[in-house]
Parts: sequence; structure tokens; C-alpha cells
Amino acid sequence: MADVIKVVKGDELPIITLTLTDDVANTPLDLSNVNTTVSVKFRAVNTTTVLSTIACSKLNNGTDGKVTFNFTGGVLDVDEGMYEGEVSVVFPSGTQTVYDVLKFRVRSNF
Repeated sequence: MADVIKVVKGDELPIITLTLTDDVANTPLDLSNVNTTVSVKFRAVNTTTVLSTIACSKLNNGTDGKVTFNFTGGVLDVDEGMYEGEVSVVFPSGTQTVYDVLKFRVRSNF
């Protein structure tokens, strides 16, 4: 996940699609259990304060490891600059798995 996702301050889109995989088995992570949740914690780079926690929606019932999220609720009402997102999965067992950090660049609106 090395690419920088470019977004505009105050926007609610784009819709971002992620495919979560099991690194050992090299297969899509099964997210199909109704009690499994996926979220993205959004913060400025080089800070520890989480600005927003974004809930993800499962695609195809979660069997293929695909989830989507967008930036509704004022997530991008932030200063321009670099931000990061930490993707986490909570399974019914209570186990939380954290994935690579997403990179975002927010620019100001015209």
C-alpha cells in the first residue's frame, strides 16, 4: 500500500476499495461473519491523535476480503497536508488484526 491517495479538503468522496489478504496463505481474508468489522483510523502524519474512525462496508458479503469506505461526516474537514490511515479488523473472537498504513495527501479546495 505504498501509493498516496489524493483527496480534497471537505470532500466526501472518493470511495476507496481495499482487498485484505492473508499474507501467509496469500488468499483473501474472509470477513463474512456478520460480527466481523473493519475500520480505518485517520490521523495526521507524525501525530498520535486519531481524528476520525471510518467504518468500512463489506463487498460481496466479505468473502473476498473486499471492503469500501469514503469520507462522509466531515473526515476531510482538516488542514491540507499528509495523513495516514490504519486499517483494523475485529473478528468475533475479539482478535484485532492491524494492516499496513494507508497514505493520504489532502489539498485545499479552490
